[in-house]
Amino acid sequence: MRKPWIVGLLLAGALLGACSDPASGPESAPPSFTPGVSPATTHQRAPASPGATAKAPVVLYLGDSLAMEAQNVVGEELRRDLKAAYTSRPYSGTTVCDYLEGTGAKSLVPDRDKAAALVRALRPDFVVLQFWGNAWGYTWCMDGITHAEDPDTYFERYRADMARLTRQIETAGGAARPRIVWVSQGPDPITPDRVRRVNTLYEQQAAASGDLVADAGARVSPAGARYTWAQYVPCTTYEREHAGYCTQTLRNRTALHLDKDYLHFCLAPTTSTPKPCPVRSPGILRIAREIARAVGGAG
Repeated sequence: MRKPWIVGLLLAGALLGACSDPASGPESAPPSFTPGVSPATTHQRAPASPGATAKAPVVLYLGDSLAMEAQNVVGEELRRDLKAAYTSRPYSGTTVCDYLEGTGAKSLVPDRDKAAALVRALRPDFVVLQFWGNAWGYTWCMDGITHAEDPDTYFERYRADMARLTRQIETAGGAARPRIVWVSQGPDPITPDRVRRVNTLYEQQAAASGDLVADAGARVSPAGARYTWAQYVPCTTYEREHAGYCTQTLRNRTALHLDKDYLHFCLAPTTSTPKPCPVRSPGILRIAREIARAVGGAG
């Protein structure tokens, strides 16, 4: 059985190998598909989320490999439910500080795709931020601070970076300041307490600045066990009614993760070239619908 720190290093290597480049962004990303399924029927659309905003919102979606794999489905949900104008700029392997202006060469995100730069260019109504947290020190802008070696410093740095990013987005937006939507993290079997504390930081920052939290992590957790990691969970009504989400071989459960990847929700292996998830994946759809619900309910 692998030690937790070894599993962490393996995941770190996988994420670093998936670092994004402009060619992997949404403009050139391949459409989602399932082998043997017509592209037109690949992603079966769920019923519209309630509480849509009266005005079609402009939404900017940023984040790490979780956002990279989910970006197409998030866009589909936002466009269908809210008629949103949608742009995504995720970069695998990143964390909050990578999207800060002023980080220079220490960042995995180029200057043109920093959060504030994109806010000035796109004038979004919402900036959705989704990160796993990258707690093992392979994100340059964290200056080697890791959760394992110094958790208190890690959380203080994470808190400070969140506040700084909020201020940069606010300044860039000016009178038309966008609302930030922090996407909560799902259960982590290696560092469960870290996830609890990071999600608390999201809630505190959102409350302090009048922003929002989309509790997508709860949608990929067992009912009544918010911070218990599970590879399989009971199917939702939608998943039971649509092929490819819920099977009797899993005893009416749906798969959230691959056997060898407890972090990502794409049911296709992570590759060295970052891209949106190419197969139907229940965890990604659950996350995307919760993001659409949070944005739609904010009007």
